[in-house]
Amino acid sequence: MSLGVLRIEALSKRYGRDALALDDVSLSLDGGEVIALIGPSGAGKSTLIRCINRLVEPSSGRIWLGDTELTALDGRGLRQVRRRIGMIFQEFALVERLTVMENLLSGRLGYVGFWRAALRRFPQADIERAFDLLEQVELGAMVDRRADALSGGQRQRVGIARALMQTPDLLLVDEPTASLDPRTSRQIMRLITRLCGERNLPAIINIHDVPLARRYCRRVIGLRQGRIVYDGPADDLDDRVLTNIYGEEDWDTQAATETETETDEGGV
Repeated sequence: MSLGVLRIEALSKRYGRDALALDDVSLSLDGGEVIALIGPSGAGKSTLIRCINRLVEPSSGRIWLGDTELTALDGRGLRQVRRRIGMIFQEFALVERLTVMENLLSGRLGYVGFWRAALRRFPQADIERAFDLLEQVELGAMVDRRADALSGGQRQRVGIARALMQTPDLLLVDEPTASLDPRTSRQIMRLITRLCGERNLPAIINIHDVPLARRYCRRVIGLRQGRIVYDGPADDLDDRVLTNIYGEEDWDTQAATETETETDEGGV
Protein backbone atom coordinates (compact mmCIF):
# COMPACT_ATOMS: atom_id res chain seq x y z
CA MET A 1 0.00 0.00 0.00
CA SER A 2 1.40 3.42 -0.93
CA LEU A 3 2.05 5.99 1.79
CA GLY A 4 -0.70 8.39 0.69
CA VAL A 5 -2.40 11.30 2.41
CA LEU A 6 -5.03 8.86 3.69
CA ARG A 7 -4.35 5.21 4.48
CA ILE A 8 -6.87 2.68 5.70
CA GLU A 9 -5.81 -0.78 6.79
CA ALA A 10 -8.16 -3.73 7.45
CA LEU A 11 -11.03 -1.51 8.61
CA SER A 12 -14.17 -3.26 9.87
CA LYS A 13 -17.35 -2.03 11.54
CA ARG A 14 -20.06 -4.14 13.10
CA TYR A 15 -23.25 -2.70 14.57
CA GLY A 16 -24.26 -4.86 17.52
CA ARG A 17 -24.84 -8.44 16.45
CA ASP A 18 -25.74 -7.49 12.89
CA ALA A 19 -23.65 -8.33 9.83
CA LEU A 20 -20.52 -6.34 9.19
CA ALA A 21 -21.19 -2.88 7.71
CA LEU A 22 -17.51 -2.74 6.70
CA ASP A 23 -15.45 -5.88 6.22
CA ASP A 24 -11.64 -5.66 6.03
CA VAL A 25 -11.48 -2.46 3.94
CA SER A 26 -8.02 -1.25 2.92
CA LEU A 27 -7.20 1.66 0.61
CA SER A 28 -4.94 4.67 0.19
CA LEU A 29 -5.52 8.12 -1.25
CA ASP A 30 -2.81 10.37 -2.67
CA GLY A 31 -2.61 14.14 -2.71
CA GLY A 32 -5.02 15.74 -5.17
CA GLU A 33 -6.79 12.45 -5.88
CA VAL A 34 -10.60 12.67 -6.02
CA ILE A 35 -12.32 9.29 -5.89
CA ALA A 36 -15.96 8.26 -6.15
CA LEU A 37 -17.30 5.73 -3.66
CA ILE A 38 -20.20 3.80 -5.21
CA GLY A 39 -22.32 0.82 -4.34
CA PRO A 40 -25.89 -0.20 -3.52
CA SER A 41 -27.75 1.10 -0.47
CA GLY A 42 -26.41 -0.58 2.65
CA ALA A 43 -23.02 -1.32 1.08
CA GLY A 44 -21.18 0.65 3.79
CA LYS A 45 -20.36 3.86 1.92
CA SER A 46 -21.60 6.33 4.53
CA THR A 47 -20.19 4.17 7.32
CA LEU A 48 -16.75 4.32 5.70
CA ILE A 49 -16.92 8.11 5.38
CA ARG A 50 -17.93 8.46 9.02
CA CYS A 51 -15.31 6.02 10.28
CA ILE A 52 -12.58 8.10 8.68
CA ASN A 53 -13.41 11.18 10.76
CA ARG A 54 -14.47 9.03 13.73
CA LEU A 55 -18.11 10.12 13.74
CA VAL A 56 -18.55 6.35 13.78
CA GLU A 57 -16.12 4.22 15.79
CA PRO A 58 -14.52 1.38 13.81
CA SER A 59 -14.70 -2.09 15.33
CA SER A 60 -11.16 -2.88 14.14
CA GLY A 61 -8.51 -1.65 11.74
CA ARG A 62 -6.35 1.47 11.48
CA ILE A 63 -6.64 4.83 9.71
CA TRP A 64 -3.85 7.35 9.07
CA LEU A 65 -4.05 10.94 7.89
CA GLY A 66 -0.52 11.67 6.84
CA ASP A 67 1.67 10.52 9.74
CA THR A 68 -1.17 10.69 12.29
CA GLU A 69 -3.04 7.53 13.22
CA LEU A 70 -6.64 8.65 13.64
CA THR A 71 -7.72 5.40 15.26
CA ALA A 72 -5.23 5.95 18.10
CA LEU A 73 -6.61 9.36 19.08
CA ASP A 74 -9.25 10.56 21.50
CA GLY A 75 -10.18 13.74 23.32
CA ARG A 76 -8.23 16.83 22.34
CA GLY A 77 -6.01 14.99 19.88
CA LEU A 78 -9.02 13.78 17.93
CA ARG A 79 -10.63 17.24 17.96
CA GLN A 80 -7.44 18.77 16.60
CA VAL A 81 -7.05 16.29 13.75
CA ARG A 82 -10.71 16.66 12.78
CA ARG A 83 -9.91 20.27 11.87
CA ARG A 84 -7.84 18.81 9.03
CA ILE A 85 -10.83 16.93 7.59
CA GLY A 86 -13.52 18.89 5.73
CA MET A 87 -16.99 17.37 5.52
CA ILE A 88 -19.79 18.09 3.03
CA PHE A 89 -23.17 16.60 3.92
CA GLN A 90 -26.11 15.40 1.85
CA GLU A 91 -28.57 17.49 3.90
CA PHE A 92 -26.22 20.53 3.88
CA ALA A 93 -26.08 20.78 7.74
CA LEU A 94 -26.40 24.56 7.70
CA VAL A 95 -27.78 26.65 10.56
CA GLU A 96 -30.97 27.87 8.92
CA ARG A 97 -31.36 31.13 10.86
CA LEU A 98 -27.78 32.24 10.23
CA THR A 99 -26.57 34.12 7.17
CA VAL A 100 -24.40 32.63 4.46
CA MET A 101 -21.35 34.43 5.89
CA GLU A 102 -22.06 33.24 9.43
CA ASN A 103 -22.39 29.66 8.22
CA LEU A 104 -19.07 29.92 6.43
CA LEU A 105 -17.29 31.32 9.46
CA SER A 106 -18.56 28.38 11.51
CA GLY A 107 -15.98 26.38 9.58
CA ARG A 108 -13.33 28.13 11.69
CA LEU A 109 -14.80 27.15 15.08
CA GLY A 110 -12.06 24.60 15.67
CA TYR A 111 -9.46 27.35 15.37
CA VAL A 112 -10.84 30.49 17.02
CA GLY A 113 -12.40 29.06 20.17
CA PHE A 114 -15.93 29.10 21.54
CA TRP A 115 -16.13 32.63 22.98
CA ARG A 116 -14.66 34.42 19.98
CA ALA A 117 -17.04 32.49 17.76
CA ALA A 118 -20.04 33.19 20.03
CA LEU A 119 -19.24 36.89 19.96
CA ARG A 120 -18.56 36.72 16.20
CA ARG A 121 -15.05 38.06 16.66
CA PHE A 122 -13.35 36.24 13.85
CA PRO A 123 -9.90 37.30 12.62
CA GLN A 124 -9.95 39.60 9.62
CA ALA A 125 -8.02 37.02 7.62
CA ASP A 126 -10.87 34.53 8.14
CA ILE A 127 -13.46 37.07 7.02
CA GLU A 128 -11.48 37.90 3.90
CA ARG A 129 -11.06 34.21 3.13
CA ALA A 130 -14.81 33.69 3.50
CA PHE A 131 -15.53 36.50 1.01
CA ASP A 132 -13.04 34.98 -1.42
CA LEU A 133 -14.58 31.50 -1.13
CA LEU A 134 -18.09 32.86 -1.67
CA GLU A 135 -16.89 34.37 -4.93
CA GLN A 136 -15.36 31.06 -5.94
CA VAL A 137 -18.65 29.21 -5.38
CA GLU A 138 -20.59 32.01 -7.12
CA LEU A 139 -22.44 33.24 -4.03
CA GLY A 140 -20.69 36.57 -3.58
CA ALA A 141 -23.98 38.46 -3.78
CA MET A 142 -25.60 36.38 -1.03
CA VAL A 143 -23.34 37.15 1.92
CA ASP A 144 -26.18 38.38 4.13
CA ARG A 145 -28.88 35.99 2.86
CA ARG A 146 -30.23 33.60 5.49
CA ALA A 147 -29.58 29.91 4.81
CA ASP A 148 -33.29 29.08 4.88
CA ALA A 149 -33.84 31.43 1.91
CA LEU A 150 -31.47 29.51 -0.38
CA SER A 151 -32.18 26.85 -2.98
CA GLY A 152 -30.78 23.34 -2.57
CA GLY A 153 -27.92 23.99 -4.98
CA GLN A 154 -27.04 27.25 -3.22
CA ARG A 155 -27.06 25.54 0.17
CA GLN A 156 -24.68 22.88 -1.11
CA ARG A 157 -22.36 25.61 -2.40
CA VAL A 158 -22.34 27.14 1.09
CA GLY A 159 -21.54 23.70 2.49
CA ILE A 160 -18.61 23.35 0.08
CA ALA A 161 -17.24 26.77 0.97
CA ARG A 162 -17.65 26.11 4.70
CA ALA A 163 -15.67 22.87 4.43
CA LEU A 164 -12.89 24.70 2.59
CA MET A 165 -12.80 27.36 5.34
CA GLN A 166 -11.09 24.69 7.46
CA THR A 167 -8.17 24.60 4.98
CA PRO A 168 -8.43 20.80 5.21
CA ASP A 169 -5.92 18.12 4.23
CA LEU A 170 -8.76 15.80 3.22
CA LEU A 171 -12.33 16.33 2.02
CA LEU A 172 -15.11 13.83 2.74
CA VAL A 173 -18.29 14.30 0.72
CA ASP A 174 -21.43 12.32 1.59
CA GLU A 175 -23.97 12.13 -1.25
CA PRO A 176 -23.67 15.79 -2.33
CA THR A 177 -26.19 15.49 -5.17
CA ALA A 178 -28.88 13.25 -3.65
CA SER A 179 -31.33 16.13 -3.11
CA LEU A 180 -30.56 18.00 -6.32
CA ASP A 181 -31.90 17.98 -9.88
CA PRO A 182 -29.65 16.53 -12.65
CA ARG A 183 -28.36 19.87 -13.97
CA THR A 184 -27.53 21.23 -10.49
CA SER A 185 -25.93 17.88 -9.60
CA ARG A 186 -23.47 18.24 -12.47
CA GLN A 187 -22.71 21.82 -11.48
CA ILE A 188 -21.98 20.75 -7.89
CA MET A 189 -19.76 17.84 -8.95
CA ARG A 190 -17.90 20.07 -11.39
CA LEU A 191 -17.39 22.66 -8.64
CA ILE A 192 -16.11 20.15 -6.09
CA THR A 193 -13.63 18.54 -8.48
CA ARG A 194 -12.42 21.90 -9.77
CA LEU A 195 -11.81 23.31 -6.29
CA CYS A 196 -10.02 20.14 -5.20
CA GLY A 197 -7.85 20.26 -8.31
CA GLU A 198 -6.89 23.87 -7.69
CA ARG A 199 -5.85 23.03 -4.11
CA ASN A 200 -4.34 19.59 -4.73
CA LEU A 201 -6.90 18.48 -2.15
CA PRO A 202 -7.73 14.75 -1.96
CA ALA A 203 -11.39 13.85 -1.61
CA ILE A 204 -13.69 10.86 -1.23
CA ILE A 205 -17.16 11.39 -2.67
CA ASN A 206 -19.89 8.96 -1.65
CA ILE A 207 -22.30 9.06 -4.57
CA HIS A 208 -25.22 6.96 -5.82
CA ASP A 209 -25.17 8.36 -9.36
CA VAL A 210 -22.86 6.15 -11.45
CA PRO A 211 -22.89 8.44 -14.54
CA LEU A 212 -21.73 11.37 -12.35
CA ALA A 213 -19.01 9.22 -10.81
CA ARG A 214 -17.80 8.21 -14.26
CA ARG A 215 -17.87 11.76 -15.56
CA TYR A 216 -16.12 13.63 -12.76
CA CYS A 217 -13.84 11.13 -10.97
CA ARG A 218 -10.93 9.29 -12.52
CA ARG A 219 -10.83 6.61 -9.83
CA VAL A 220 -13.83 4.71 -8.49
CA ILE A 221 -14.11 2.39 -5.50
CA GLY A 222 -17.07 0.01 -5.51
CA LEU A 223 -18.40 -1.39 -2.23
CA ARG A 224 -20.74 -4.34 -1.87
CA GLN A 225 -21.79 -5.79 1.49
CA GLY A 226 -19.04 -3.85 3.23
CA ARG A 227 -16.21 -5.07 1.02
CA ILE A 228 -14.29 -3.39 -1.78
CA VAL A 229 -15.13 -5.27 -4.97
CA TYR A 230 -13.66 -2.73 -7.40
CA ASP A 231 -10.88 -0.12 -7.15
CA GLY A 232 -9.79 1.28 -10.48
CA PRO A 233 -10.29 3.77 -13.31
CA ALA A 234 -13.77 5.14 -13.95
CA ASP A 235 -13.28 4.32 -17.63
CA ASP A 236 -13.20 0.60 -16.76
CA LEU A 237 -16.68 0.59 -15.21
CA ASP A 238 -18.14 -1.78 -17.78
CA ASP A 239 -21.26 -3.96 -17.45
CA ARG A 240 -19.33 -6.77 -15.81
CA VAL A 241 -17.87 -4.51 -13.11
CA LEU A 242 -21.18 -2.75 -12.45
CA THR A 243 -22.97 -6.09 -12.15
CA ASN A 244 -20.36 -7.24 -9.64
CA ILE A 245 -21.00 -4.09 -7.58
CA TYR A 246 -24.77 -3.75 -7.89
CA GLY A 247 -26.11 -7.05 -9.19
CA GLU A 248 -27.92 -7.71 -12.45
CA GLU A 249 -29.16 -4.64 -14.35
CA ASP A 250 -29.75 -3.58 -17.95
CA TRP A 251 -26.74 -1.27 -18.11
CA ASP A 252 -27.10 -0.61 -21.86
CA THR A 253 -30.57 0.86 -21.28
CA GLN A 254 -29.28 3.00 -18.41
CA ALA A 255 -26.43 4.32 -20.56
CA ALA A 256 -28.88 5.24 -23.33
CA THR A 257 -31.09 7.09 -20.82
CA GLU A 258 -28.04 8.99 -19.53
CA THR A 259 -27.13 10.09 -23.06
CA GLU A 260 -30.69 11.25 -23.79
CA THR A 261 -30.79 13.26 -20.54
CA GLU A 262 -27.56 15.06 -21.33
CA THR A 263 -28.77 15.84 -24.86
CA ASP A 264 -32.08 17.21 -23.58
CA GLU A 265 -30.32 19.43 -21.02
CA GLY A 266 -27.61 20.65 -23.34
CA GLY A 267 -24.87 18.38 -22.00
CA VAL A 268 -24.15 20.69 -19.03
